[in-house]
Amino acid sequence: MHTDTERCVRAVRSKDARFDGWFFTAVLTTRIYCRPSCPVVPPKPENMTFYPSAAACQQAGFRACKRCRPDTSPGSPEWNQRADLVARAMRLIADGVVDRDGVPGLAARLGYSPRQIERQLLAELGAGPLALARAQRARTARLLIETTALPMARIAFAAGFSSIRTFNDTVREVHALTPSELRARAPRKDAQATPGTLTLRLPFRAPLNPDNLFGHLAATAVPGVEEWREGAYRRTLRLPYGHGIVALTPQPDHIACRLTLGDLRDLPVAISRCRRMLDLDADPVAVDDQLRADPLLAPLVDKAPGRRVPRTVDEGEFAVRAVLGQQVSTAAARTHAARLVTAHGDRVDDPEGGLTHLFPTPEALAALDPESLAMPRTRRATLTTLVRGLADGTIKLGVDSDWPEARARLLALPGFGPWTVEVIAMRALGDPDAFLPTDLGIRRAARELGLPSTPAALTARAAAWRPWRAYAVQYLWATDSHPINFLPV
Repeated sequence: MHTDTERCVRAVRSKDARFDGWFFTAVLTTRIYCRPSCPVVPPKPENMTFYPSAAACQQAGFRACKRCRPDTSPGSPEWNQRADLVARAMRLIADGVVDRDGVPGLAARLGYSPRQIERQLLAELGAGPLALARAQRARTARLLIETTALPMARIAFAAGFSSIRTFNDTVREVHALTPSELRARAPRKDAQATPGTLTLRLPFRAPLNPDNLFGHLAATAVPGVEEWREGAYRRTLRLPYGHGIVALTPQPDHIACRLTLGDLRDLPVAISRCRRMLDLDADPVAVDDQLRADPLLAPLVDKAPGRRVPRTVDEGEFAVRAVLGQQVSTAAARTHAARLVTAHGDRVDDPEGGLTHLFPTPEALAALDPESLAMPRTRRATLTTLVRGLADGTIKLGVDSDWPEARARLLALPGFGPWTVEVIAMRALGDPDAFLPTDLGIRRAARELGLPSTPAALTARAAAWRPWRAYAVQYLWATDSHPINFLPV
């Protein structure tokens, strides 16, 4: 979008928050870059230039605006609706791969050379992987500076910087303030009640309907790993440097996030995974406008716009849970999962009580005795084949997954049909066009609305909903009275 100057100028003049994260406005006279909805008086069009990423602005010598704080914009929805090299690379960078493994590690995960990845990212985003990772470190550093009382040296290494000098230079260059000045400008807050606990705000593009999003997560919560408590969805997180516990509470203009981490280096990864689970980088206006064009879907969209696709923080975990949920009720699936968690999950200490385990790793589940599973023999075979494939790497499910390849590998497993593959594609891989025409709830909703109810005919009708069929699924599911469709009381 940043190449369409006229459209960008209109968005800046109207201060349209829908475009925050899509592009950034750099002002040539002040050398400051802003989000489109910045509250200051818009500059003259001849003094504006547009960039596709904050990293590109920083690399061009612009510093972040102190009013609109463009570094806190929602992420571009592009990276969650595409599965090409650039989108997969951006998801991996957000997951901290460059900080942990460098550009060679990123290239190895994607199966390309570092030079190819550098060239592709520069062409589309105006910045290479190192610059993009540096921008993310600057955001993490600012967050820790403003929300904790940690010494600056600890913040530098927790944010991923290799030295305190690099940390100081980057913060000063990006924000035009020293770390100490940033902290002095931040509102004073009470000391954290629990060591290692951070309180953040996760922004999103409005509208956001929390009913099916949090309703789904709460209704399917696995005891010991997840819970709904006092208006918040809480769960344990398995992270690169340790574990964490997150509490997410829907608010009118943001998601309140309370994170307890064993290692602060996991902060950017934890935030990225929570945003992905809640689909916070989606563009609901674009989605709803397309679905509203179907006269039979339009009333559902108008009634409760802004539905998101509830996703996951761990793709392998969700695949296991999808198998456990085959042909059984939600309650039975939770019971099966809870037994696996108790027997094979790693124990954690929850300062607030209620959460006890991390979900088991594929390696731990690959060693289980199939006879210990209280389920039909064919489903045991399906589960054990899946976890062996996840453990040995023949089945790769992650933010870097190639969606068509992952589908093909899953379909080749015994007991995997189109429904299981598509629900994994929708909720674990994040494909916004995944579709479940054989789902009983979808077929029932289709009949009630006057849509075709046979899988083939419904798939043909749904072609007009592409590339947002996964969102259409949420609207169709919402016609039912199942608890997944309602925010818990």
